[in-house]
Amino acid sequence: MKKPEAPRKRRPSFVRGLFGLIGLCLLAATLVGAVLLYNYASHLDGVIRTQFEGKRWALPARVYARPLEAFVGATLNAEQLQHELDLLRYRRADSIDGPGLYRRNGDTLELSTRGFAFWDGTEASRHVRVGFRDGTLVGLDGLDGLDGQPSPDVLRLEPFEIAGIYPAHHEDRVLVRRQDLPKPLVDALVATEDRTFFEHFGIDLKGVARAALANLRAGRTVQGASTLTQQLVKNFFLSNERTLTRKLNEMLMAVLIDAHYSKDDILEAYSNEIYLGQDGARAIHGFGLAARFYFDRPLGELSLPQMALMVGLVKGPSYYDPRRHPERAKERRGIVIDAMTELGYLDAASAAAAKAAPLGVVERPQSGITLYPNFVDLVQRQLRESYREQDLTSEGLRIFTTLDPRLQDIAERTLVASLPVLEKSQRMKPETLQGAVVLASPDNGEVYALVGGRDVRLAGFNRVLDARRPAGSLLKPAVYLAALEDSEHYSLASSLHDEPFTWRIPGGGGDWSPHNYDKRYRGRVMLRDALAKSMNVPTAWIAQQIGMDRVVETMKRLGAKQDLKPYPALVLGAADLSPFEIAQMYQTLASGGFRAPLRAIREVTTKDGKPLSRYPLDIQQVVKPGPAYLIINAMQAVVREGTAAGLAGKAFDRKLGLAGKTGTTDDLRDSWFAGFSGNLMALVWVGRDDNQPTGLSGATGALRTWVDLMKQLPLTPLDPA
Repeated sequence: MKKPEAPRKRRPSFVRGLFGLIGLCLLAATLVGAVLLYNYASHLDGVIRTQFEGKRWALPARVYARPLEAFVGATLNAEQLQHELDLLRYRRADSIDGPGLYRRNGDTLELSTRGFAFWDGTEASRHVRVGFRDGTLVGLDGLDGLDGQPSPDVLRLEPFEIAGIYPAHHEDRVLVRRQDLPKPLVDALVATEDRTFFEHFGIDLKGVARAALANLRAGRTVQGASTLTQQLVKNFFLSNERTLTRKLNEMLMAVLIDAHYSKDDILEAYSNEIYLGQDGARAIHGFGLAARFYFDRPLGELSLPQMALMVGLVKGPSYYDPRRHPERAKERRGIVIDAMTELGYLDAASAAAAKAAPLGVVERPQSGITLYPNFVDLVQRQLRESYREQDLTSEGLRIFTTLDPRLQDIAERTLVASLPVLEKSQRMKPETLQGAVVLASPDNGEVYALVGGRDVRLAGFNRVLDARRPAGSLLKPAVYLAALEDSEHYSLASSLHDEPFTWRIPGGGGDWSPHNYDKRYRGRVMLRDALAKSMNVPTAWIAQQIGMDRVVETMKRLGAKQDLKPYPALVLGAADLSPFEIAQMYQTLASGGFRAPLRAIREVTTKDGKPLSRYPLDIQQVVKPGPAYLIINAMQAVVREGTAAGLAGKAFDRKLGLAGKTGTTDDLRDSWFAGFSGNLMALVWVGRDDNQPTGLSGATGALRTWVDLMKQLPLTPLDPA
């Protein structure tokens, strides 16, 4: 007989209730956690999508010089074209098998241009042969193959980038699209940084487990498992703090990015965001800019070893800096090449050749700091008339300017070389004199070159734009022009008084008695001779006859911006004007009376090359043809037999018909010369920043620099004679 079972002990009802309550709490907590996680993930998702689908980076404005345009008949020689190609970092090669290469045989150059998106359309890469004879382009032949392409009428090279206008944090990059990333670069990046990039969903769980185990064994962090997507998140959205919270955020955001965007989108963003070095205050971001910074060429023109070196820098741009630590950099490059070989991207022979190649890093990188600070200063001032500072430092605008690098180089070298010579002539201490140069087109006011001091790379006080100096005799042509506009009473042959006289100023302003520079009086002189010889007394006398209001109005029409007072001494240059302002007046004179505001900007486009703002010519006829012709004729006499004849008259062919005017101020403090040919107008000022006398007149100072400058330039004749 079975023994009856003992009755089961039942849990007390409060125990069952307790477990039920705990279960409910856990369920509630799970649900609440899920809701909170969902909301937090939704918030992160919104942040990610806003950044990725909107403007991802604050891009500096890019400032470009004028593009060189070559055509049959152009005044250009082989040496000048080669100089332009070298400036653009084209490479000399034995064979032309890609963009950015050239070879030269005497007066013939063969080259393959780089494509470029200009404001008026995209220029495709062209393979051409260019021939020269006696300083003229005589042949332009297309060599693009058998596709029937005709030879181009005009060869337009891409413009030289002269500056960037940066945001406050000086972060810089050259954006590249996914299709422009070379395959070897992508292979190297994936092999080294994230081998499962194309398979994982933003994070690599196996990699996380493997790294966790390695770190646990070592008792410290010895291995990471961040995917390219996680690296992008860390660089793009998060700080560098090493906390669990930041790491969890990184992983969650990586998953969200991978869910929303393609691998190509992620790879493109990573390639533009990654930090790869430092250039002073400028941070180098992205492979596009790094290619220029380290190798001085576009990304698409790099070799495999160069790409491998850049990928190696991802691990530590400072530690593996190839300029400071070449051995470390070479070792790191070898690791990248070995990783590519291991995955089958390279065969053994190619890998060995790549590891044996020199680093190929240029000694001096192309700096983000402009070579032309004074010219870029003018560009920025003119841009601010149309754009906010934020637009210039974040929208990636492309600014196409009028700067001619070759003419700028000539102007700089001429001024720097001439100032010591002038100092020596006056027995001055070295570095005493300063100077300024403006070189522009008479026809359209485009500024080709601008030099604001002897230290041409110093970004500081811009003497062309900001120095206010007495203009001296440079204002006299305006006085005589005002008279010549009254054709019933004055002509070049009009007889003017050259005798002592006193100009009585009404209203208790006192009396003024002008005198000539040489203290001589000639009784009567022709108007033309009075200007040619820069006589003070006849100038003051005729100004008194026509009235100061007319003189001031004429100066304003020519381009003077200052609030000029109608005091008699104004006619002899007693007005403080900037060299730029005076250059504007002489542009109007040189053009035959058509004032075109001096401008440094041609066009502005978006970062994608779409025209944004046009800077059309704004030419106004402010002087009638007859008086304009006569005043130019009188200024030609300045060069032929007047105050500039001793130097300029002997230095140039008389057929050029050059015109100009010397300027000298009281106590020989300022030396000026402004002059022009048919195609170029140049103004030179020489003086001292402390306003002390220099001992130089316009003819013994600025004129010498002007002659040295213009002798190097391709001048065309000036018609009036």
